[in-house]
Amino acid sequence: MKISPAPLLGLFLLAGSLAAAQQSGAPRAITVDDLFGVREAHEAQISPDGQVIAFTVNSSSLKEDKPESRIWMVPAAGGDTIPLTADGVVSSHPRWSPDGKYLAFLSTRKDAEGNDDKAQVYLLNRLGGEAQRLTDTIQDVEEFEWAPGGKQLVLILRDPTPEELEGAARKSKGSDEGAGKRSKPQPPWVIDRLQFKNDNVGYIDHRRTHLYVFDVAAKTQRQVSSGNYDDAQPAWSPDGKSLAFASNRTKPDPDTTYNSDIWMVAADNTDQGAHTTQVSNFPGQKDHPSWSPDGKWLTYSASTDLKLFYYATRHVAVSPAAGGDARILTKTFDRMATEPRFAPDGKSIYFLADDDGTQTLAQVGLADGKVTRAIGGRLNMDGYSLSKDGTLAATISATDRPYEVFTIPGGKLTRLTHLNDEWLAGHKVVKGEYVSFKSKDGTLVHGYLYKPVDYVPGKKVPTILRPHGGPVEEYEDEFFDVAQLFAANGYAVLLPNPRGSSGYGLDFCKAIFADWGNKDFQDDMAFVDFALAQGLADPDKLGVGGWSYGGISTDFIIGQTNRFKAAISGAGAANFTSMWGHDEYQREYVIELGYPWENQALWDRIAPFYRVKNILTPTLFVGGNIDCNVPILGGEQMYLSLKELGRETLLVVYPDEYHEFKTPSHIKDLDERYLAWYAHYVKADGTPARPAPGNDKPPAD
Repeated sequence: MKISPAPLLGLFLLAGSLAAAQQSGAPRAITVDDLFGVREAHEAQISPDGQVIAFTVNSSSLKEDKPESRIWMVPAAGGDTIPLTADGVVSSHPRWSPDGKYLAFLSTRKDAEGNDDKAQVYLLNRLGGEAQRLTDTIQDVEEFEWAPGGKQLVLILRDPTPEELEGAARKSKGSDEGAGKRSKPQPPWVIDRLQFKNDNVGYIDHRRTHLYVFDVAAKTQRQVSSGNYDDAQPAWSPDGKSLAFASNRTKPDPDTTYNSDIWMVAADNTDQGAHTTQVSNFPGQKDHPSWSPDGKWLTYSASTDLKLFYYATRHVAVSPAAGGDARILTKTFDRMATEPRFAPDGKSIYFLADDDGTQTLAQVGLADGKVTRAIGGRLNMDGYSLSKDGTLAATISATDRPYEVFTIPGGKLTRLTHLNDEWLAGHKVVKGEYVSFKSKDGTLVHGYLYKPVDYVPGKKVPTILRPHGGPVEEYEDEFFDVAQLFAANGYAVLLPNPRGSSGYGLDFCKAIFADWGNKDFQDDMAFVDFALAQGLADPDKLGVGGWSYGGISTDFIIGQTNRFKAAISGAGAANFTSMWGHDEYQREYVIELGYPWENQALWDRIAPFYRVKNILTPTLFVGGNIDCNVPILGGEQMYLSLKELGRETLLVVYPDEYHEFKTPSHIKDLDERYLAWYAHYVKADGTPARPAPGNDKPPAD
């Protein structure tokens, strides 16, 4: 079915907002602290009978200074939401048993001594009662799925560390030897892998993730895959006899390539996976396998060009489970297609379509390859699930509403949760406008434009350009807290999708391959020119700033133009040669740029560092001290260079933060610095460039 849900969505938003507004009074502009009142629904899982939907609610607690995640449930026909897990206990990955009587989920809870335990599978009766711990592994359970019969689970476990094995041995002997004693110094990391770093982990070794079959009644487990490979995303065959999974088993060294395949192993395998079968038979990155209802086919998401790695378009592919040639079903669609799943009748495949500044749900016919929209319009869907009868549950956001749970009975998009109605009624939010403009060479580019809260038409206002990360990402029609915060403080906000962005086809995406900071720079500047031509942006009050590749783009921009009064570069990179061997991108560098000692001219040409003497823009550099994705080294190099040149600059490093910040107090501090820096240099309103002096603390000795 093909519908346009945007008008329906607007009606739901309006009805909810009006009802809540009558109770809470007139809304006000958002403050930094207000953003911590937002709650987001994710991981919607509909029960097999289509009656109820379990989902996670993610939030952040400033009081506890930690992120929170709880599991809730809502009737698919509508009704009250019910919390299933306790407040303050992190729970995720809800999965219904095949008979729908039980809900299993992952949770990290305190042990008997009050210490954080490993993530384990817990089981909750749908009719109520306390959750019961099901697994007792010595390492974290990273993911799991129910077997069709409901008697087994497949677990994803990483090979245990020596410390975990030692602890398990003590536990089995009933000994508390070593408990309470001073911890021993950590041994050195001994590195012999080509890919030796991952963000959120740090240095990595040869401990790998593998599949284990867990017997629910006996509470025993058996390893069914092995080797010097990581196995993930398991999917049970309908008869419960086989497990499909995604794995990069490229020989001789998986660390040299992004190639991955769909593999299959018998669920009753007793030799730890010595006998696995490769299902996909072409080069490319393949993931998220899913079985057809009759067990004859496997569908998965696949790219077909390893030379373009993440620039390459992802397609829906199918392969015979018994072996044979694959079919690429969405090749002419020319949009990113991910998370494919067969419809219950087996005649079509659902998938998430990254398209034109949105992410929606599409279907492709197995027989004719025709792509239609199951849910379209200007919105963003980040996940979905299907019941046995095809009833759909999804989590959906728009620029003026955080993620909520929806279903589509009779083709009518219906919102089931109201997590943020009261919050939205009490605060002024802005609907981002999707706009189009032409770049320097005539290329049509798109992006989202946020006008300030209470904007007066015809008035020129301070404006912030915020390039996105990636570079292969796109701004989509979803709630973006930073854009809302800037709009609440009187700024217009420009969120461009320049060349390099996904959602606009392969040619648009790969246009910046080995050519960063060129065409994407032109497209970013074209958005600024568009806002100026509209009479919206004040040419004397422009700011720029982004995170990750958005930080890199910021460094590119201020090295090529001085039209901005202030810049904030978050988790950016300056001299890519110095990042070689220091960040986690060795594969991408080799594929896209070649080796730095062989292609030095190219490596230097794309490095913002060599334009540093041109930078006159006051720039704040920020990042986490343990970020392995884009290490703080880039910010440090840019900061020191500008400092040596006598320019206005500041470096702020957040302790114990990876690429994506987790600590609410750090996120609050960062948002306050955003506002202070732009108010001082862009608005020039007398606000100090730094927040309250108490926020600035020197590094510890």
